Amino acid sequence: MLSARSSMAQSDQATGIQNQKVLGFPNGFLWGTATSSYQVEGAVNADGRGPSIWDRFAHTPGAISDRSNGDTATDHYRRYKEDIRLMKALGAKAYRFSIAWPRVFPQGVGSPNPKGLDFYNRLVDELSANGIEPFATLYHWDLPQALQDRFGGWTSRDTSKAFADYAAHVTARLSDRVKHFFTINECSRLVHLGHGLGADAPGLKLPQSGLNQVRHHVALGHGLAVQAIRAHGRAGTRVGPAENAVSCIPAIETPANIHAAEIATRELNAGYLTVMMEGKYPEAHLARAGNNAPKFTADDLRVISSPIDFVGLNVYTPDHYVVAADNERGFSLAPFPASFPHMKASWLRPGPEAMYWVPRHVAKLWNVKSIYITENGTSASDQPAADGTIYDVDRIMYLRNYLTQLQRATSEGVPVLGYFLWSLMDNFEWSDGYEQRFGIYHVDFDTKRRTPKLSASFYRETIARNAVA
Repeated sequence: MLSARSSMAQSDQATGIQNQKVLGFPNGFLWGTATSSYQVEGAVNADGRGPSIWDRFAHTPGAISDRSNGDTATDHYRRYKEDIRLMKALGAKAYRFSIAWPRVFPQGVGSPNPKGLDFYNRLVDELSANGIEPFATLYHWDLPQALQDRFGGWTSRDTSKAFADYAAHVTARLSDRVKHFFTINECSRLVHLGHGLGADAPGLKLPQSGLNQVRHHVALGHGLAVQAIRAHGRAGTRVGPAENAVSCIPAIETPANIHAAEIATRELNAGYLTVMMEGKYPEAHLARAGNNAPKFTADDLRVISSPIDFVGLNVYTPDHYVVAADNERGFSLAPFPASFPHMKASWLRPGPEAMYWVPRHVAKLWNVKSIYITENGTSASDQPAADGTIYDVDRIMYLRNYLTQLQRATSEGVPVLGYFLWSLMDNFEWSDGYEQRFGIYHVDFDTKRRTPKLSASFYRETIARNAVA
């Protein structure tokens, strides 16, 4: 007869095995990591690269909280082989990186810089040699400063057209090895923070009418880039956006609240995903904008809604908890109480259920058949213990809970094909400089030494199991 303790131990072990099966992901689920060019590359003056709006902005007094910049960042430009070895050690099978537009076209338009694209050729070849699939983002906010000076950046349709030309050039030269291209990363943030609040490059504070026009030009740039990629990509090239969708979570999972959250998702993403997927701005959206609505043509809408192959979703935090309401909108947004928790970054309120509802809403609303989680992760204090190890159990807690909700989504048939953890390593976190650390590898920004945190072990185990560790 087994002792009570032995019986309990065996029961716990069986339960663990059972739970491990329950928390599994589909066969072939793609596990990866993500970075972006200005945040990691450094080498801002190397090999003919031109300045970007982030170079200008980061050197503006008071723009970056710790008075730093991305001049050297993590030196990924020179250390990319080392960083690919880190990915391989995790067991990652994909890497989402971004291409610096001013490396390829220092003036934004005109003559390309072959040495700039050479770096990405070397990067892609090294990834392929290590069994890691490259996923390229064409625009992660580092607009060539020359286009800002010449056209006013995204305030002008000329920048949308220039982006398409750049996309065509890159696709023609990389799509023999890169099969997945993301057009623009987080239209919402680059417009709101960079052109409305002035907190990101180029540091503008436009009136609402100007902000809405910038939003339209960014969406137009996406559509023109999709068409350019279709025209110049090799067979099998796939394209889609990577959007930080406004996440609308039913406060309580009742049918009425779920429906209200779907309505809110469509309405509150009207300027990005909704117009991309539907080819129109919802009437209610235009009515509320009134005289501040963007100027556009029917042809613009056809371009913006050019067919895509997948949707990338950056999921960090719930934006709104939604309850059904008897009003013209059909929903109301519950306020966040002061006691709602947050991670190291005060804006990052952990709400793991966002990882379930955001892809579910997108799949249902627009019949999307292929979704990638293109970013998810958290900042943490990341203080080394006495033995030198960074026991970032808060990050592990965050990731475990979000991945559990993602598994819930995939188990119900939500078509999420892969997940890219943000980020491979600590990097330049925009206006926060180097104060916020999101990596699973710690970076000493003086020596550039990379050291795995405990979360790297967690992610490696998750990948190996294809299940939440």
